[in-house]
Amino acid sequence: MTTRRQLLVALGAGALASPLASLGQTQGKVWRIGILIAGSSATARRSLDAFRQGLRELGYVEGRNILIEARFAEGRMERVPGLAAELVQLKVDVILTGGLPLVQALEQATTTVPIVMASGADPTAVGLASSLARPGGNVTGLSNMVTETASKLVEIAREIAPGASRIAVLVSGADVVTAIWNDVRNAGEALKIAVVPVKATNADEIRGAIAQMKKERAGVFIVPADVLFFAERRKIVELANQAKLPAVYSRREYVEDGGLISYGVNVAGMWRRAAAFVDKILKGAKPGDLPIEQPTSFELVINMKTARAIGMKIPQSVLFRADRVIE
Repeated sequence: MTTRRQLLVALGAGALASPLASLGQTQGKVWRIGILIAGSSATARRSLDAFRQGLRELGYVEGRNILIEARFAEGRMERVPGLAAELVQLKVDVILTGGLPLVQALEQATTTVPIVMASGADPTAVGLASSLARPGGNVTGLSNMVTETASKLVEIAREIAPGASRIAVLVSGADVVTAIWNDVRNAGEALKIAVVPVKATNADEIRGAIAQMKKERAGVFIVPADVLFFAERRKIVELANQAKLPAVYSRREYVEDGGLISYGVNVAGMWRRAAAFVDKILKGAKPGDLPIEQPTSFELVINMKTARAIGMKIPQSVLFRADRVIE
């Protein structure tokens, strides 16, 4: 019997205004919301649907009082700066995005347009916010605590593959990787198991990176939170399963797309919550005055169909802790 835990995102007092109140604030005005996505419309659909649901709950209707301008990098991170500049040139009222590298690109493009981070590493670590309680500047939103929870992925990898002599970690060139890697490395040392980084700095390098893991006989590998990997998650999952290489992912979307196991925040829930930040800003709040929120719980998701396909037996101790088991 699985244990069920519900993802809770810390809610500020009075954060969700009623639909009627929001409609009153936006009557006669059509707001323009920019959205910057590292992946495609297909890979971001769940998050975008959740955000739109959050907007509807607050009384916003596309085509009536809001217009959404979305731009997709299609996994090509080199396109992100140009897309960020394009959204700023459209003179949108607020820009929503997910992932610290995208927030950084937007911050390079504007210091005045409000930026809401639906999910990303701690922005204070790279100077995008003065503090979580009072960010200052034009960035606010939700932090997903990826650097604080990366060590948990190592623990799970060790549990599902206790005989593995080494754990590979897929890493990109994003700034946040350094903090994540430090956490992962320390966890490996504590568990007395070798943790080896394997780099893929763009979509084209992912296939070679997974082939390298297989060649070096990694018993299991980890895919930490990263906007590039999330955008290319279907490719990563497919290649891992073809190689029959067990992987621990940082987001449930990987597992829903056929990945083995994940531990992390509910990204769609955070995108839905981000609508409240957008609402407050459209009603006059300054992003620098809105505290950045952090999740208070995380979820473990397992795909048993994939486990059987790659010949992996998931320990009962892990199954008992799962929030969701996909059969």
